Amino acid sequence: MMIALLLVSIVSSLFFYVEAFKSGMQAKGWALAGLFVGPFLMPMFTISRHVAIRKSIGFNNLYLQA
Repeated sequence: MMIALLLVSIVSSLFFYVEAFKSGMQAKGWALAGLFVGPFLMPMFTISRHVAIRKSIGFNNLYLQA
């Protein structure tokens, strides 16, 4: 059981690192948060990524993702 929790934390840490790096956010901070919080960090990460995208392109502009 403990090994499974450790494995989930490590995998989520790697996931948040890669996704934050792709989005241009602070990758190390998100990886550290993913290590401690695990997959429960996903809603906060999604909102932060959306805010970062909106900050970079503006709030009144259209963004089409292919």
